[in-house]
Amino acid sequence: MLPFSFKNRIAFNYIISTALLILVVFLVIFFTIKTSVYSHLEGDIRIETKKLLEEIKVENNTFHLIDENEWKEKEHNTLDVNPIFIQFVDVKGKIIDKSPNLKKSELQFKKDISDNHFRDAQLAQSFNIRQSQIPIYQENKIVGYILVAVSLEDAIMVMNNLSQILFVLYPLILLILFGIARIIAGRSIKPVASIIETSNIISRDNLKSRIPLPSNKDELFVLSQTINNLLDRIENAVNREKQFTSDASHELRTPLAVIKGTLEVLIRKPRDQKEYEEKINFCIKEVDRLNFLVDELLMLARLENQKQSLKIESVYLNAVVLDTLSRYSEKITTKNIQVLNKFNEEIFIETDLNLFSIIIGNIISNATKYSNQNGKIEIELKSEKNNVYCMISDNGIGILEYDLEKVFNSFYRSNSTEYPEIKGTGLGLSIVKRLCDLLHIDLKIENNTEKGVCVFMTIKRNNSSFLEV
Repeated sequence: MLPFSFKNRIAFNYIISTALLILVVFLVIFFTIKTSVYSHLEGDIRIETKKLLEEIKVENNTFHLIDENEWKEKEHNTLDVNPIFIQFVDVKGKIIDKSPNLKKSELQFKKDISDNHFRDAQLAQSFNIRQSQIPIYQENKIVGYILVAVSLEDAIMVMNNLSQILFVLYPLILLILFGIARIIAGRSIKPVASIIETSNIISRDNLKSRIPLPSNKDELFVLSQTINNLLDRIENAVNREKQFTSDASHELRTPLAVIKGTLEVLIRKPRDQKEYEEKINFCIKEVDRLNFLVDELLMLARLENQKQSLKIESVYLNAVVLDTLSRYSEKITTKNIQVLNKFNEEIFIETDLNLFSIIIGNIISNATKYSNQNGKIEIELKSEKNNVYCMISDNGIGILEYDLEKVFNSFYRSNSTEYPEIKGTGLGLSIVKRLCDLLHIDLKIENNTEKGVCVFMTIKRNNSSFLEV
């Protein structure tokens, strides 16, 4: 059996539920009409019984009709449209009298059934009737019974016709509804065709296509919007990967080319020991720079893949800053940089010590690198309610205003051509940004009002977001 299409499955599932509902409705209609018909017939029996009880006289432990001739002249002597059959019996079930329309037939007497009980029975030649049996009392003693019955033929014919009509209508209605459901389902899932069409034309080199959003903001609208957002993220990731690969290959090629050129120049002719040492030391510095670049690239790769596991602990923020300053004390002393620490209190935060040390280290390294001779670095730590604020500023060369939004991009260096003597990879702030995102730290960079750069960090003391990492 061939599998159903999505449209047919929707229509089929709709028809199953609708079929059950229509079946219940049809059964309710059938049994309601049947109950109504039987109720009408039983009402006729009750009316006739009431009349008969008024026409009989009970005496001497028996009963008889007050005017037998008049009773026999009534409608019971013919088989009319709705004939009523009457039969009188004594306590033992022996027939005392009966209506002429019964002719040779007899109504069935059953002594063990309850009073006023209605039941289906048959006369001769399978003539269906609805019958009741009413006792006749004399001083709380049963002296006989009245058996009253009406024909069921018309009722049975009506119910048979009704059942045949419902039986024919049932599959016909389901067939029509299935066709309508397929049309409606086809229109409803039309955006799915757009999703399939868009998915077929999307490739690594073509990530610009997007799914047209349906006019109705239903589940398919949400699905299309979610897929479009996914495509946006994939496109951004691929573009970042391409840019990262291009920049990384360029940055790695530069020191390798310098080392190769230096060694080629070195072997062209014999040189004295001092020249060899000078060129070799230069190559060693380039190798160190290359190693540093590779380490930063590996860190970025780990952060991009979000494989960095966090080790959250209580960190003494003041000590992290002071330890970082001590590591860069030689550069600070060489440039005669003035460091101003504004620590009003001892501050502890919950974070990853190793990653947070990298953040502080890269920011202070940049402040030292881009500060002028006899410059100034200012570090301020303060705590307010549930937040800790860290500000690190310098009065160095600063960042061009239109470059402030780009400084977090990998390998981007603002105005690097004007300061070729300042070496760097352009990865420091990119790593800082990714680590801050990982540690849920708000990061902001601004130019000082005078000159230089100011880095602001907002750290939450009890960051519940770590529970999601």
